[in-house]
Amino acid sequence: MEFGIWSLVPPIIAMTVAIIFEKVALALLLGVFSGYLIINNLNVLTAITSTVDGILDVAADVGNLKIFLFTSLMGAFVVLVTVSGGVDGFVNYLTEQNKKIENKRQAMLLAYVIGIIIFIDGLLSIMFTGVVTRPITDKFKVSREKLAYICDSTSAPINALIPLNSWGAMLMGLIGVQISAGIISGDPMDLLIKSLPFQFYSILSVLFVLFYILTDKDWGPMKRAEDRVRTTGKLYDDGVVPLMSDDISEDEKLEGVSPNKNYMMIPLMMLVSITFIGLLITGQGNIAKGDGTTSILYSISITLIFMLIYYTGQNVMTNKQFGEFLKKGIGNMLSLVMLLVLAFAIGNAISQLGTGKYLASLVEGKISGVFGPAIIFILGAIMGFSTGTSWGTFAIMMPIAVPMAVSMNSNIALAIGAVVSGGIFGDHCSPLSDTTILSSMSAGTDLYSHFRTQMPYSLVVGAISSILFIIFGLII
Repeated sequence: MEFGIWSLVPPIIAMTVAIIFEKVALALLLGVFSGYLIINNLNVLTAITSTVDGILDVAADVGNLKIFLFTSLMGAFVVLVTVSGGVDGFVNYLTEQNKKIENKRQAMLLAYVIGIIIFIDGLLSIMFTGVVTRPITDKFKVSREKLAYICDSTSAPINALIPLNSWGAMLMGLIGVQISAGIISGDPMDLLIKSLPFQFYSILSVLFVLFYILTDKDWGPMKRAEDRVRTTGKLYDDGVVPLMSDDISEDEKLEGVSPNKNYMMIPLMMLVSITFIGLLITGQGNIAKGDGTTSILYSISITLIFMLIYYTGQNVMTNKQFGEFLKKGIGNMLSLVMLLVLAFAIGNAISQLGTGKYLASLVEGKISGVFGPAIIFILGAIMGFSTGTSWGTFAIMMPIAVPMAVSMNSNIALAIGAVVSGGIFGDHCSPLSDTTILSSMSAGTDLYSHFRTQMPYSLVVGAISSILFIIFGLII
Protein backbone atom coordinates (compact mmCIF):
# COMPACT_ATOMS: atom_id res chain seq x y z
CA MET A 1 0.00 0.00 0.00
CA GLU A 2 1.21 3.49 -0.85
CA PHE A 3 0.46 6.20 1.70
CA GLY A 4 1.57 9.22 -0.35
CA ILE A 5 1.59 12.51 1.48
CA TRP A 6 0.35 10.81 4.68
CA SER A 7 3.80 9.25 4.99
CA LEU A 8 5.14 12.70 5.94
CA VAL A 9 2.85 13.03 8.98
CA PRO A 10 4.91 11.03 11.55
CA PRO A 11 8.21 12.88 11.02
CA ILE A 12 6.36 16.22 10.98
CA ILE A 13 4.63 15.40 14.27
CA ALA A 14 7.89 14.24 15.85
CA MET A 15 9.79 17.35 14.72
CA THR A 16 7.04 19.72 15.83
CA VAL A 17 6.65 18.25 19.31
CA ALA A 18 10.43 18.08 19.80
CA ILE A 19 10.93 21.72 18.82
CA ILE A 20 7.89 23.27 20.55
CA PHE A 21 7.76 21.23 23.76
CA GLU A 22 11.44 20.19 23.96
CA LYS A 23 10.34 16.66 24.90
CA VAL A 24 12.26 14.46 22.50
CA ALA A 25 11.24 11.09 23.93
CA LEU A 26 7.57 12.09 23.79
CA ALA A 27 8.05 13.42 20.25
CA LEU A 28 9.58 10.16 19.07
CA LEU A 29 6.87 8.08 20.74
CA LEU A 30 4.12 10.16 19.14
CA GLY A 31 5.89 9.83 15.82
CA VAL A 32 5.98 6.04 16.12
CA PHE A 33 2.32 5.88 17.17
CA SER A 34 1.11 8.20 14.41
CA GLY A 35 3.03 6.13 11.86
CA TYR A 36 1.36 2.90 12.89
CA LEU A 37 -1.98 4.70 13.16
CA ILE A 38 -1.72 5.55 9.47
CA ILE A 39 -0.47 2.07 8.56
CA ASN A 40 -3.47 0.53 10.38
CA ASN A 41 -6.07 2.78 8.74
CA LEU A 42 -6.59 4.95 11.85
CA ASN A 43 -7.52 1.97 14.06
CA VAL A 44 -6.34 3.24 17.45
CA LEU A 45 -6.26 -0.10 19.26
CA THR A 46 -4.34 -1.82 16.48
CA ALA A 47 -1.98 1.15 16.28
CA ILE A 48 -1.22 0.89 20.00
CA THR A 49 -0.47 -2.82 19.62
CA SER A 50 1.67 -2.18 16.54
CA THR A 51 3.57 0.57 18.37
CA VAL A 52 4.42 -1.76 21.25
CA ASP A 53 5.38 -4.53 18.83
CA GLY A 54 7.46 -2.11 16.77
CA ILE A 55 9.42 -0.98 19.84
CA LEU A 56 9.94 -4.58 20.94
CA ASP A 57 11.10 -5.55 17.45
CA VAL A 58 13.72 -2.80 17.59
CA ALA A 59 14.91 -3.96 21.01
CA ALA A 60 15.09 -7.59 19.82
CA ASP A 61 17.07 -6.92 16.65
CA VAL A 62 20.60 -8.31 17.04
CA GLY A 63 22.27 -5.39 15.27
CA ASN A 64 20.40 -2.86 17.40
CA LEU A 65 21.16 -4.81 20.58
CA LYS A 66 24.86 -4.55 19.83
CA ILE A 67 24.55 -0.76 19.61
CA PHE A 68 22.52 -0.58 22.84
CA LEU A 69 25.01 -2.81 24.68
CA PHE A 70 28.01 -0.86 23.43
CA THR A 71 26.37 2.39 24.47
CA SER A 72 25.55 1.05 27.95
CA LEU A 73 29.01 -0.41 28.48
CA MET A 74 30.58 2.83 27.31
CA GLY A 75 28.75 4.53 30.17
CA ALA A 76 30.45 2.11 32.55
CA PHE A 77 33.79 2.84 30.90
CA VAL A 78 33.36 6.58 31.48
CA VAL A 79 32.52 6.15 35.16
CA LEU A 80 35.43 3.77 35.73
CA VAL A 81 38.10 5.96 34.12
CA THR A 82 36.72 8.88 36.15
CA VAL A 83 36.67 7.31 39.62
CA SER A 84 40.03 5.61 39.02
CA GLY A 85 41.72 9.00 38.72
CA GLY A 86 42.49 8.44 35.05
CA VAL A 87 40.55 11.48 33.83
CA ASP A 88 42.11 13.81 36.41
CA GLY A 89 45.55 12.44 35.59
CA PHE A 90 45.01 12.95 31.87
CA VAL A 91 43.81 16.53 32.35
CA ASN A 92 46.71 17.33 34.69
CA TYR A 93 49.18 15.80 32.24
CA LEU A 94 48.02 17.93 29.32
CA THR A 95 47.35 21.17 31.19
CA GLU A 96 49.59 21.36 34.27
CA GLN A 97 52.55 19.04 33.76
CA ASN A 98 53.42 19.47 30.09
CA LYS A 99 51.39 22.58 29.22
CA LYS A 100 50.29 20.94 25.96
CA ILE A 101 46.78 22.36 26.31
CA GLU A 102 46.87 25.89 27.68
CA ASN A 103 43.69 27.53 26.44
CA LYS A 104 40.18 27.03 25.12
CA ARG A 105 41.20 26.98 21.47
CA GLN A 106 43.74 24.21 22.01
CA ALA A 107 41.18 22.18 23.98
CA MET A 108 38.72 22.36 21.08
CA LEU A 109 41.45 21.59 18.56
CA LEU A 110 42.24 18.42 20.51
CA ALA A 111 38.60 17.32 20.12
CA TYR A 112 38.70 18.25 16.43
CA VAL A 113 41.87 16.28 15.70
CA ILE A 114 40.69 13.21 17.61
CA GLY A 115 37.39 13.28 15.71
CA ILE A 116 39.31 13.22 12.43
CA ILE A 117 41.80 10.54 13.45
CA ILE A 118 39.14 8.07 14.60
CA PHE A 119 37.65 7.60 11.14
CA ILE A 120 37.27 3.82 11.33
CA ASP A 121 33.78 4.00 12.88
CA GLY A 122 31.32 6.85 13.38
CA LEU A 123 29.99 5.71 16.77
CA LEU A 124 33.49 5.15 18.13
CA SER A 125 34.58 8.57 16.85
CA ILE A 126 31.74 10.32 18.66
CA MET A 127 32.16 8.42 21.92
CA PHE A 128 35.96 8.57 21.96
CA THR A 129 36.09 12.30 21.21
CA GLY A 130 33.61 13.18 23.94
CA VAL A 131 35.08 10.90 26.60
CA VAL A 132 38.67 12.02 26.04
CA THR A 133 38.16 15.75 25.66
CA ARG A 134 35.13 16.65 27.80
CA PRO A 135 37.13 17.04 31.04
CA ILE A 136 39.58 19.33 29.26
CA THR A 137 36.97 21.42 27.44
CA ASP A 138 35.12 21.76 30.75
CA LYS A 139 38.29 23.07 32.36
CA PHE A 140 38.67 25.78 29.72
CA LYS A 141 34.95 26.69 29.71
CA VAL A 142 33.84 25.28 26.37
CA SER A 143 30.08 24.81 26.32
CA ARG A 144 28.82 21.26 26.12
CA GLU A 145 26.82 22.33 23.05
CA LYS A 146 30.03 23.35 21.26
CA LEU A 147 31.70 20.05 22.10
CA ALA A 148 28.66 18.12 20.81
CA TYR A 149 28.89 20.12 17.56
CA ILE A 150 32.56 19.22 17.18
CA CYS A 151 31.87 15.53 17.89
CA ASP A 152 28.98 15.39 15.41
CA SER A 153 30.66 17.34 12.63
CA THR A 154 33.87 15.29 12.67
CA SER A 155 32.03 11.97 12.66
CA ALA A 156 29.85 11.31 9.60
CA PRO A 157 31.63 13.89 7.36
CA ILE A 158 35.03 12.35 8.06
CA ASN A 159 33.67 8.81 7.68
CA ALA A 160 32.41 9.78 4.22
CA LEU A 161 35.56 11.63 3.17
CA ILE A 162 37.95 8.90 4.35
CA PRO A 163 35.97 5.85 3.19
CA LEU A 164 38.37 3.20 4.56
CA ASN A 165 35.55 1.93 6.75
CA SER A 166 32.04 0.50 6.64
CA TRP A 167 30.79 3.73 5.05
CA GLY A 168 33.07 3.19 2.08
CA ALA A 169 32.00 -0.44 1.74
CA MET A 170 28.31 0.47 1.83
CA LEU A 171 28.65 3.30 -0.71
CA MET A 172 30.73 1.15 -3.06
CA GLY A 173 28.06 -1.53 -2.80
CA LEU A 174 25.33 0.94 -3.82
CA ILE A 175 27.42 2.21 -6.72
CA GLY A 176 28.25 -1.37 -7.70
CA VAL A 177 24.56 -2.19 -8.06
CA GLN A 178 24.24 0.56 -10.66
CA ILE A 179 27.25 -0.81 -12.52
CA SER A 180 25.87 -4.38 -12.45
CA ALA A 181 22.56 -3.10 -13.81
CA GLY A 182 24.40 -1.59 -16.77
CA ILE A 183 23.32 1.95 -15.95
CA ILE A 184 26.91 3.14 -15.61
CA SER A 185 30.32 1.57 -16.18
CA GLY A 186 33.54 1.68 -14.26
CA ASP A 187 34.91 0.61 -10.88
CA PRO A 188 32.94 1.37 -7.67
CA MET A 189 36.04 2.41 -5.74
CA ASP A 190 37.20 4.69 -8.56
CA LEU A 191 33.79 6.39 -8.81
CA LEU A 192 33.58 6.83 -5.04
CA ILE A 193 37.04 8.41 -4.94
CA LYS A 194 36.11 10.74 -7.81
CA SER A 195 33.02 11.84 -5.87
CA LEU A 196 35.00 12.89 -2.78
CA PRO A 197 35.80 16.43 -4.05
CA PHE A 198 32.05 16.90 -4.66
CA GLN A 199 30.98 15.95 -1.15
CA PHE A 200 30.61 19.65 -0.46
CA TYR A 201 28.62 19.40 2.75
CA SER A 202 31.14 17.06 4.40
CA ILE A 203 34.11 19.17 3.31
CA LEU A 204 32.54 22.44 4.38
CA SER A 205 31.34 21.00 7.70
CA VAL A 206 34.88 20.01 8.64
CA LEU A 207 36.25 23.40 7.52
CA PHE A 208 33.55 25.43 9.26
CA VAL A 209 34.11 23.62 12.56
CA LEU A 210 37.79 24.52 12.31
CA PHE A 211 36.88 28.13 11.48
CA TYR A 212 34.70 28.48 14.57
CA ILE A 213 37.38 26.90 16.74
CA LEU A 214 40.18 29.15 15.49
CA THR A 215 38.26 32.41 15.34
CA ASP A 216 35.76 32.04 18.19
CA LYS A 217 33.24 33.74 15.87
CA ASP A 218 30.19 31.89 17.12
CA TRP A 219 26.71 33.26 16.48
CA GLY A 220 23.08 32.46 17.19
CA PRO A 221 22.20 29.87 19.84
CA MET A 222 25.79 28.61 19.93
CA LYS A 223 27.09 32.07 20.82
CA ARG A 224 24.58 32.32 23.65
CA ALA A 225 25.77 28.94 24.93
CA GLU A 226 29.41 30.05 24.78
CA ASP A 227 28.61 33.38 26.47
CA ARG A 228 26.78 31.51 29.23
CA VAL A 229 29.70 29.29 30.13
CA ARG A 230 32.17 32.18 29.87
CA THR A 231 30.20 34.52 32.14
CA THR A 232 28.52 32.10 34.56
CA GLY A 233 30.63 28.94 34.32
CA LYS A 234 27.53 26.87 33.55
CA LEU A 235 28.42 24.20 31.03
CA TYR A 236 24.75 23.79 30.03
CA ASP A 237 21.51 25.66 30.58
CA ASP A 238 19.54 25.48 33.80
CA GLY A 239 17.05 22.64 33.70
CA VAL A 240 19.05 20.60 31.19
CA VAL A 241 19.55 16.97 32.20
CA PRO A 242 22.54 15.51 30.31
CA LEU A 243 21.83 12.22 28.56
CA MET A 244 24.72 10.73 30.52
CA SER A 245 25.28 11.99 34.05
CA ASP A 246 28.83 13.14 34.70
CA ASP A 247 28.40 13.71 38.41
CA ILE A 248 30.45 11.58 40.77
CA SER A 249 29.51 12.34 44.37
CA GLU A 250 32.19 12.73 46.99
CA ASP A 251 31.25 9.52 48.78
CA GLU A 252 31.68 7.59 45.52
CA LYS A 253 35.21 8.78 44.89
CA LEU A 254 37.95 6.35 45.77
CA GLU A 255 40.17 7.27 48.70
CA GLY A 256 43.93 7.20 48.46
CA VAL A 257 44.02 7.03 44.67
CA SER A 258 46.39 9.47 42.98
CA PRO A 259 45.49 10.84 39.53
CA ASN A 260 47.24 8.79 36.85
CA LYS A 261 46.78 9.35 33.13
CA ASN A 262 47.58 5.70 32.43
CA TYR A 263 44.34 4.62 34.10
CA MET A 264 42.56 6.38 31.23
CA MET A 265 45.00 6.25 28.33
CA ILE A 266 45.85 2.55 28.43
CA PRO A 267 42.18 1.43 28.35
CA LEU A 268 41.44 3.99 25.60
CA MET A 269 44.30 2.79 23.44
CA MET A 270 43.16 -0.78 23.97
CA LEU A 271 39.60 0.17 23.00
CA VAL A 272 40.69 1.67 19.67
CA SER A 273 43.26 -1.05 18.92
CA ILE A 274 40.84 -3.92 19.49
CA THR A 275 38.19 -2.16 17.39
CA PHE A 276 40.68 -1.88 14.54
CA ILE A 277 41.63 -5.55 14.89
CA GLY A 278 37.94 -6.48 15.01
CA LEU A 279 37.31 -4.65 11.74
CA LEU A 280 40.16 -6.54 10.11
CA ILE A 281 38.88 -9.88 11.39
CA THR A 282 35.20 -9.34 10.54
CA GLY A 283 36.23 -7.92 7.15
CA GLN A 284 38.51 -10.91 6.50
CA GLY A 285 41.53 -8.70 6.15
CA ASN A 286 39.71 -5.74 4.56
CA ILE A 287 38.97 -3.06 7.15
CA ALA A 288 36.48 -1.37 4.82
CA LYS A 289 34.31 -4.49 4.87
CA GLY A 290 34.50 -5.02 8.62
CA ASP A 291 31.46 -5.07 10.92
CA GLY A 292 31.85 -1.87 12.94
CA THR A 293 29.03 -2.55 15.39
CA THR A 294 30.29 -6.02 16.28
CA SER A 295 33.88 -4.80 16.51
CA ILE A 296 33.20 -1.98 18.94
CA LEU A 297 30.98 -4.18 21.12
CA TYR A 298 33.69 -6.82 21.46
CA SER A 299 36.26 -4.08 21.94
CA ILE A 300 34.48 -2.41 24.87
CA SER A 301 33.72 -5.81 26.44
CA ILE A 302 37.35 -6.95 26.29
CA THR A 303 38.54 -3.53 27.47
CA LEU A 304 36.29 -3.65 30.54
CA ILE A 305 37.62 -7.11 31.44
CA PHE A 306 41.14 -5.75 31.09
CA MET A 307 40.23 -2.76 33.29
CA LEU A 308 38.98 -5.09 36.02
CA ILE A 309 42.32 -6.93 36.04
CA TYR A 310 44.33 -3.71 35.67
CA TYR A 311 42.59 -1.65 38.34
CA THR A 312 42.40 -4.42 40.92
CA GLY A 313 45.99 -5.42 40.20
CA GLN A 314 47.10 -1.82 40.78
CA ASN A 315 44.99 -1.67 43.97
CA VAL A 316 42.97 1.17 42.52
CA MET A 317 39.70 -0.53 43.52
CA THR A 318 38.34 -3.85 44.71
CA ASN A 319 36.30 -6.31 42.67
CA LYS A 320 33.19 -5.21 44.55
CA GLN A 321 33.83 -1.52 43.82
CA PHE A 322 34.46 -2.29 40.17
CA GLY A 323 31.11 -4.06 39.96
CA GLU A 324 29.30 -1.18 41.66
CA PHE A 325 30.78 1.40 39.28
CA LEU A 326 30.03 -0.87 36.34
CA LYS A 327 26.35 -0.96 37.31
CA LYS A 328 26.29 2.79 37.91
CA GLY A 329 27.71 3.53 34.47
CA ILE A 330 25.27 1.21 32.74
CA GLY A 331 22.40 2.76 34.70
CA ASN A 332 23.46 6.23 33.58
CA MET A 333 22.83 5.22 29.98
CA LEU A 334 19.27 3.94 30.31
CA SER A 335 17.66 7.21 29.18
CA LEU A 336 19.95 7.35 26.15
CA VAL A 337 19.20 3.75 25.18
CA MET A 338 15.49 4.56 25.45
CA LEU A 339 15.92 7.44 22.99
CA LEU A 340 17.85 5.21 20.60
CA VAL A 341 15.12 2.55 20.75
CA LEU A 342 12.46 5.15 19.93
CA ALA A 343 14.60 6.69 17.17
CA PHE A 344 15.06 3.30 15.52
CA ALA A 345 11.35 2.51 15.99
CA ILE A 346 10.19 5.68 14.23
CA GLY A 347 12.72 4.91 11.50
CA ASN A 348 11.08 1.51 10.96
CA ALA A 349 7.59 3.02 10.91
CA ILE A 350 8.65 5.67 8.40
CA SER A 351 10.26 2.96 6.27
CA GLN A 352 7.00 0.98 6.21
CA LEU A 353 5.13 4.13 5.18
CA GLY A 354 7.58 4.67 2.34
CA THR A 355 8.34 8.28 3.28
CA GLY A 356 11.68 8.28 1.49
CA LYS A 357 10.29 6.73 -1.69
CA TYR A 358 7.41 9.19 -1.71
CA LEU A 359 9.79 12.15 -1.44
CA ALA A 360 11.90 10.70 -4.22
CA SER A 361 8.85 10.23 -6.45
CA LEU A 362 8.10 13.95 -6.28
CA VAL A 363 11.09 14.73 -8.48
CA GLU A 364 12.00 11.46 -10.17
CA GLY A 365 11.93 11.94 -13.91
CA LYS A 366 10.94 15.59 -13.53
CA ILE A 367 14.37 17.17 -13.17
CA SER A 368 16.52 18.29 -16.03
CA GLY A 369 19.41 20.60 -16.62
CA VAL A 370 22.02 22.04 -14.36
CA PHE A 371 19.84 22.06 -11.25
CA GLY A 372 19.77 18.26 -11.09
CA PRO A 373 22.66 17.82 -8.57
CA ALA A 374 21.30 20.60 -6.33
CA ILE A 375 17.82 19.06 -6.35
CA ILE A 376 19.29 15.65 -5.53
CA PHE A 377 21.15 17.25 -2.61
CA ILE A 378 18.08 19.07 -1.28
CA LEU A 379 15.84 16.02 -1.63
CA GLY A 380 18.44 13.89 0.16
CA ALA A 381 18.60 16.47 2.93
CA ILE A 382 14.81 16.45 3.39
CA MET A 383 14.83 12.67 3.39
CA GLY A 384 17.68 12.48 5.91
CA PHE A 385 15.98 15.04 8.14
CA SER A 386 12.65 13.21 8.01
CA THR A 387 14.02 9.72 8.58
CA GLY A 388 17.02 10.50 10.80
CA THR A 389 19.33 8.23 8.82
CA SER A 390 22.01 9.09 6.31
CA TRP A 391 22.58 5.44 5.31
CA GLY A 392 18.87 4.96 4.62
CA THR A 393 18.94 8.10 2.49
CA PHE A 394 21.92 6.80 0.50
CA ALA A 395 20.14 3.49 -0.12
CA ILE A 396 17.02 5.22 -1.45
CA MET A 397 18.63 8.05 -3.36
CA MET A 398 21.55 6.32 -5.11
CA PRO A 399 19.31 4.20 -7.42
CA ILE A 400 17.41 7.38 -8.30
CA ALA A 401 20.27 9.86 -8.61
CA VAL A 402 22.61 7.78 -10.82
CA PRO A 403 20.06 6.99 -13.59
CA MET A 404 18.88 10.59 -13.34
CA ALA A 405 22.43 11.84 -13.90
CA VAL A 406 22.82 9.50 -16.90
CA SER A 407 19.58 10.70 -18.50
CA MET A 408 20.58 14.35 -17.98
CA ASN A 409 24.12 13.66 -19.21
CA SER A 410 25.38 14.98 -15.87
CA ASN A 411 28.62 14.13 -14.11
CA ILE A 412 28.15 10.83 -12.24
CA ALA A 413 30.67 11.68 -9.53
CA LEU A 414 28.86 14.98 -8.88
CA ALA A 415 25.55 13.12 -8.50
CA ILE A 416 27.09 10.64 -6.05
CA GLY A 417 28.57 13.53 -4.08
CA ALA A 418 25.14 15.16 -3.94
CA VAL A 419 23.57 11.97 -2.55
CA VAL A 420 26.18 11.61 0.19
CA SER A 421 26.15 15.32 1.07
CA GLY A 422 22.36 15.47 1.22
CA GLY A 423 22.08 12.44 3.48
CA ILE A 424 24.64 13.77 5.95
CA PHE A 425 23.16 17.28 5.91
CA GLY A 426 19.67 16.00 6.74
CA ASP A 427 21.04 13.66 9.39
CA HIS A 428 22.93 16.52 11.05
CA CYS A 429 19.77 18.61 11.32
CA SER A 430 17.52 15.83 12.58
CA PRO A 431 16.73 15.11 16.24
CA LEU A 432 15.69 11.63 15.06
CA SER A 433 19.28 10.74 14.17
CA ASP A 434 21.24 8.26 16.27
CA THR A 435 24.45 10.25 15.74
CA THR A 436 22.72 13.41 16.97
CA ILE A 437 21.60 11.55 20.08
CA LEU A 438 25.03 9.99 20.70
CA SER A 439 26.84 13.30 20.18
CA SER A 440 24.61 14.87 22.84
CA MET A 441 25.39 12.04 25.21
CA SER A 442 29.12 12.00 24.55
CA ALA A 443 29.42 15.74 25.12
CA GLY A 444 27.31 15.63 28.28
CA THR A 445 24.29 17.68 27.26
CA ASP A 446 20.72 16.94 26.21
CA LEU A 447 19.45 16.27 22.71
CA TYR A 448 17.43 19.46 22.29
CA SER A 449 20.36 21.71 23.29
CA HIS A 450 22.59 20.06 20.71
CA PHE A 451 19.91 20.11 18.03
CA ARG A 452 19.03 23.81 18.38
CA THR A 453 22.65 25.02 18.51
CA GLN A 454 23.99 22.87 15.66
CA MET A 455 21.10 23.31 13.24
CA PRO A 456 21.79 26.97 12.28
CA TYR A 457 25.42 26.11 11.52
CA SER A 458 24.33 23.10 9.45
CA LEU A 459 21.81 25.20 7.51
CA VAL A 460 24.48 27.71 6.52
CA VAL A 461 26.79 24.94 5.30
CA GLY A 462 23.84 23.33 3.51
CA ALA A 463 22.95 26.57 1.75
CA ILE A 464 26.52 27.06 0.52
CA SER A 465 26.61 23.44 -0.61
CA SER A 466 23.42 23.96 -2.63
CA ILE A 467 25.00 26.90 -4.43
CA LEU A 468 28.13 24.87 -5.16
CA PHE A 469 26.06 22.05 -6.64
CA ILE A 470 24.36 24.57 -8.95
CA ILE A 471 27.70 26.09 -9.98
CA PHE A 472 29.35 22.73 -10.66
CA GLY A 473 26.21 21.56 -12.43
CA LEU A 474 26.75 24.45 -14.80
CA ILE A 475 30.44 23.97 -15.44
CA ILE A 476 30.95 20.20 -15.62
